[in-house]
Amino acid sequence: QVQLVESGGGLAHPGGSLTLSCAASGTIFNVRTMAWYRQRPLMQRELVASITGGGYTTYTDSVKGRFIITRDNTKNSVYLQMSSLQPSDTAVYVCGATVQSMIGQQAYDYLGQGTQVTVSS
Repeated sequence: QVQLVESGGGLAHPGGSLTLSCAASGTIFNVRTMAWYRQRPLMQRELVASITGGGYTTYTDSVKGRFIITRDNTKNSVYLQMSSLQPSDTAVYVCGATVQSMIGQQAYDYLGQGTQVTVSS
């Protein structure tokens, strides 16, 4: 089994910054793509950013130029640096990862429990 645990959420003022962290633990052979999603009230879950094992990144248009996703493969961790935060960024941010637990096994997708980010003055 694989667990993803997020940290770093909280309250920020508009224009402020927060950094989210997520660490994968458990039976892990290889962590492939890692990603951040967000769930805003009354909206579908949205893919915010993703990063492959080789470092290729993608971002949803609304966060380009404001958010940066990075990862530390030695720690099976992914980070989301968020700056110029807006009230519309308020959401539960959920970490996701595609993990191969053992060599030769299929990789599966896992999600964390989420961390609340609130942007308000």
